[in-house]
Parts: sequence; C-alpha cells; structure tokens
Amino acid sequence: MIVAIDGPAGSGKSTTARQVADRLGWLYLDTGAMYRAVGLAFRERSLPFTETAAAALVDTLDVALRPGPDGTRVALDGDDVTARIRTPEAAVDASQASALGPVRAAMVALQRRAAADYVASHGGGVVVEGRDIGTVVFPDADVKFFLVADLDARAARRLADFGGPDGADAAFDTVRAELAARDARDEGRAIAPLRAAPDAVTLDTTTLDIDQQVEHVLHAVRRATTSPAA
Repeated sequence: MIVAIDGPAGSGKSTTARQVADRLGWLYLDTGAMYRAVGLAFRERSLPFTETAAAALVDTLDVALRPGPDGTRVALDGDDVTARIRTPEAAVDASQASALGPVRAAMVALQRRAAADYVASHGGGVVVEGRDIGTVVFPDADVKFFLVADLDARAARRLADFGGPDGADAAFDTVRAELAARDARDEGRAIAPLRAAPDAVTLDTTTLDIDQQVEHVLHAVRRATTSPAA
C-alpha cells in the first residue's frame, strides 16, 4: 500500500508521515530530504540552477535514505548530510532544484524504485510525503492527503523547527515571506506544480495538533485496508 501526503512547507506533512509510518511499521520515504540533498550539491559545487547543470549533475549524484536509530539519515555521495540539509538555505535550494526537469526525473525514478523494493522485500506499505506524490510520483496511491494550513501558522512552525525564538517578529516576517515565495515557486513551476490530486483528502491542519493529523491519516488507511476493494 502507498500512502501519499502532499502539501506546502510547514503544513505538518513530514511529521505526520513519519509518525504514521512509525505507527504502522512501514517505510517512511522523505522525498523532501532528497531534493534538499540535490540542492546542497548545487550549492557546494557552485553550480547554477539550470537544466544543463542539472542534467550533468544527476548523472553522477548518489542520494540515499538510510534508516537510523534517531530517524532517517540522508547520504549524498556516501556522506551523511542530514544536519546540513535542515537549514533555511537548503529549503530554498531544494525548491530551485526541484523545478528542474532532470532533477525531478531522477528523483521520481529513485522514489518509485525505493518504494517498490521495500514492498517487495518487506511487504506492508510505504508512507511518502512531498509536493507531487499523489499527482505525479504515485498517482495510483491507495490513500492520498493534501495538508494545508494558514500561512502564519506555517511560519510559526517553521521558525520553531529552526530553533528561532517565538517573539522574534523580524525572524517571523522573514520566514513568512520565504514560505510565501516558496509557495509561489512550487505552485507556478511548469513541472509537477504543487496542487492537490483530484482524489486527495484536503486536511486543514491550522488548528490541529500532530496527534490529530496522524489519526486522520490512520483512519483513512484502516478504511482502505478493510474495504472490499482493498
């Protein structure tokens, strides 16, 4: 079974997907981390975010997700870059990299292969989160959610993720502006734009805590696994 959870940054999709996978004992596939790793490669190699540079880069790039005792670790060409991709700069780089055709083609192929390999060897299912999972990567996913939230709520969450002080108005305004800019890029890109799949359940998480978000998804998974068509 494939569970697809899409949505903009700060909507809660990563934490929700991770906890759903943990509760079910399934694989959690963090596609956002993959794009962050590719974005980091662009930055560290001083490459422009162009189709030509992307085509040359992905031919030699090795991006891997590895389970660890404290969660999924991200490797880039064999080096653990988990900490280095969790920065505001990495988020911006990921957004730019993900708009490039060669990058998306390579990552979509990798994501599909990782999910298929896991189900073939372990059974069960895979919980995948991102921005085009239900529309492009796994259009036939068994369960699809599109998480949304108020921009202010998302900015507050992202600021907390980065360890920023709650009362830092200037920092909040900066993060809010960055999220709005990223939304515009993700929604307006020509390749796999951010949007809800027609058959996805849209869940507004503005006033929901993580436990409530997780329960919404688990309920849908239970219903799918017990339905006659499952």
